[in-house]
Amino acid sequence: MKAMILAAGRGKRMGNLTQTCPKPLLKVKGRCLLDWHLSKLSAAGFKDVVINVSYLSKQIIEFVGDGLIWGLNIAVSEEAEALETAGGIKKAIKYLGDDPFLVINADIFSNYDYKNLIIRSLDKRCMGYLVLVKNPEHNLKGDFGLLDDATLTMNSDRLLTFSGIAIYDPKFFSKLIVGSKIKLSPILEIAINKNCIKGELFEGVWSDIGTPERLNMINIDE
Repeated sequence: MKAMILAAGRGKRMGNLTQTCPKPLLKVKGRCLLDWHLSKLSAAGFKDVVINVSYLSKQIIEFVGDGLIWGLNIAVSEEAEALETAGGIKKAIKYLGDDPFLVINADIFSNYDYKNLIIRSLDKRCMGYLVLVKNPEHNLKGDFGLLDDATLTMNSDRLLTFSGIAIYDPKFFSKLIVGSKIKLSPILEIAINKNCIKGELFEGVWSDIGTPERLNMINIDE
């Protein structure tokens, strides 16, 4: 299985921290976010990783190089203007191939073991598999419900938060136009309403590094 790390975002909510440093290179517990992800992917047995870049892209490209430091083959998908999540994945499809692939938001920190996903297969009707977490304070309403058969639903009294870790079948993006700016949420909601998305609840360490306050919190939380 190949993997993609979404690293093209501007990170405006981080304020001065991302004026001269792209968000994926911000440090958590002494190492930058991107380093954490690449090390974990390598340890889990992944070999081929795609990273999409846009804002301050040169710094990210220089940091990852060819990936040999992590024992990985890294391809970079450059976007002149950030294409949002679905648009960025569609542009990178040429690197990801015809089989289901893992996608990770660069701006999360967790101890989720990616080995759990490298061996997972999607059944014929399943277009994606999302890792969900309990709702953090900044998203108390949640995003999706999880049924007993692991199918996701939009209609539930107990919604959970999407962690930013998922597997997708490339066919999920087949109708999108390469180079278009497309958000993931609307097409994900359509697929969930068709019972085409499954998932799991992860209850380990997880944080969305979306603000300076959250970055500070995870750095002082030992």
